[in-house]
Amino acid sequence: MTMPTTAPAFADVTASDSTLRRFLHGLPGVDAVGLEGRAASLGTRSIKTTAKAYAIDLAISMIDLTTLEGADTPGKVRALAAKAVNPDPTDRTTPTTAAVCVYPDMVTTAKEALKGSQVKVASVATAFPAGRAALPVKIADVRDAVAAGADEIDMVIDRGAFLAGDYMKVYEEILAVKEASGSARLKVIFETGELSTYDNIRRASWLGMIAGADFIKTSTGKVAVNATPANTLLMLQAVRDFKEQTGVQVGVKPAGGIRTSKDAIKFLVLVNETAGEDWLDSHWFRFGASSLLNDLLMQRQKLATGRYSGPDYVTVD
Repeated sequence: MTMPTTAPAFADVTASDSTLRRFLHGLPGVDAVGLEGRAASLGTRSIKTTAKAYAIDLAISMIDLTTLEGADTPGKVRALAAKAVNPDPTDRTTPTTAAVCVYPDMVTTAKEALKGSQVKVASVATAFPAGRAALPVKIADVRDAVAAGADEIDMVIDRGAFLAGDYMKVYEEILAVKEASGSARLKVIFETGELSTYDNIRRASWLGMIAGADFIKTSTGKVAVNATPANTLLMLQAVRDFKEQTGVQVGVKPAGGIRTSKDAIKFLVLVNETAGEDWLDSHWFRFGASSLLNDLLMQRQKLATGRYSGPDYVTVD
C-alpha cells in the first residue's frame, strides 16, 4: 500500500514515534475549569426570533441523519433517506439534511434512495464502534463502503493504542484509511468519552488533523459520554488554530446526545464564537443525530404558526 504523505509543515513531527510524542505532549495543557466555564457562558446567549429561525434551518441542514442499529433494514434506511430529502412534507421550504449515515452494508440502499438529491451518504467503517480489528479488515470495511457509493467515511481511532501512547499506530491507521477513502471525505471519531482527559482530546484532535482528517468527530454515540459543549469547544479551538497555522480548514462533528433545538443552537453559538463564521456551513460542521431533527421541525413550525402540532406531525424514529 502506498501511503499518502504528511503535509510538509508536519513532516518532521511525524518522522518518528519520539518526535510525534514530543509534539503532542508539547501542546498547551487544557485549563478544564476555564474551558467548561467558557462553554457554559456561551450556552447562555439569548437568540432573538429571526436569528432563531435562521439557526434552526441551519441546524437542519447540518444533520447527518443516522441509523446505526443491528436491526436496521432496507425499509428503515429508505424511510430515513426520504425524511432527509423532505423533512417536513407540509413545508417544502424546509432544508434537506446534510447526509444520511449508515453501516457499510446499507450504503447501496441509501445511495439509491437519495439519487437525484444533494443529500450525501456517510458510512461508518473501521470496525465501528469499537475499532477492534486488524488494519486489513478495517481497510476492507472502508473500501466496501466507498465502492458502494459512500460520499463520506466516519472512522473510529484505536483508542487502546492512543491511550497506551502508541500515537504512531493511530497516525498510520488514519493515513491508511484516508488513502482507502479516495475522494470520500474522512471524519475521524475520537470517542472523547473514552479519552479521559481534555489534554487527550486536544492531542487526538491534532493527531487526526496532521494525518489528513477532513472532519474531527467527538463520538460514536454508543458510549455513556458523547458530545458535550466543552469537548466540542476544545475541538473547535483545535481546528481554528490548525487553520491559522497551516491554512487548511477541518470540519467538526459533535455526535450523540444532542436532542433538542436549544442544544443545537448552543452548539452553533460555540462554532460562531470560537472557530468563526467560516464553519457555519454544513461543509464544515455537522450534527450526528437521529432524534434531533424531530425537535427542530416542531420548533420550526412553532415559530411559523405560533403553536406546536400534534404528536403525529413528525415521524417516530
